[in-house]
Amino acid sequence: MKVTGVLPLFLPLCRRLWPGRLVDLAELSVTLLKATALEAAILAGHLLLYPTGLTQEHRSPVLPAQDGATRLPGRPGPPVVLLHGFIDNRSVFVLLRRNLARNGRQRVESLNYSPLTCDIRIAAELLGRHIEEICDRTGSGQVDIVGHSLGGLIARYYVQCLGGDLRVRTLVTLGTPHSGTRAVPLANAHPIVRQMRPGSEVIEELTRPAPGCRTRFVSFWSDLDSVMDPPETACIDHPDLDALNVRVTGIGHLALPVHPAVAAGIREALDNTLPEEPLSGGLTVA
Repeated sequence: MKVTGVLPLFLPLCRRLWPGRLVDLAELSVTLLKATALEAAILAGHLLLYPTGLTQEHRSPVLPAQDGATRLPGRPGPPVVLLHGFIDNRSVFVLLRRNLARNGRQRVESLNYSPLTCDIRIAAELLGRHIEEICDRTGSGQVDIVGHSLGGLIARYYVQCLGGDLRVRTLVTLGTPHSGTRAVPLANAHPIVRQMRPGSEVIEELTRPAPGCRTRFVSFWSDLDSVMDPPETACIDHPDLDALNVRVTGIGHLALPVHPAVAAGIREALDNTLPEEPLSGGLTVA
């Protein structure tokens, strides 16, 4: 999935004046500058929205339709649960939620977990309780989950280690450290960051066999995601999982739950319309 857009007009001139590697470096520099500027703009906007997502959203009970009542158009499928990343809240999904709703996803819920959470296993258990409540309230036997960063890792642990594959039809992860990330070493003071490091007990648990896992996984990863070190750590590589990796080029970590091109890919993943590819090869959608 390429979301870089059009490069500045001076690049064709660079190709004539400095052919070869210099032009490649120039294009890379421009792409990095654009991605960095976009990350900064998204961060500024998110800081403004952050207070609006501090509390859990109000959830109204699902009422049966009255005879003769007009039904809103919607896509068939289970409720969609959005799960944010580390030191974040549900406000990160404002644009994605709006995008899903505009395209027929009427049952979308954003969950908050405590910023004081110190254990992925405990967070996964709490997620399971939320999922059971959602299923009871909506009458649906399953949900789809979209998890950004740590949220995707919590959801995967629930699915793979706590029997959540009975409840989760599709798990979409955005910039999730499936194999552990080495970024920001100074953050190791936080126990949940240590659990996201390569070789941690949690990461090792996720490498164990998972025969018969019923959940379908779709992992979006970006080659410019500075929070994932290396970037490929956001790919799922497990022989027992039905997993598809989607490479996104030209944007960073914060843009993954915000960019409209990624939102379109998420909709396709939830609709099961992404083409199947071997796990080792991943997928690039032009």
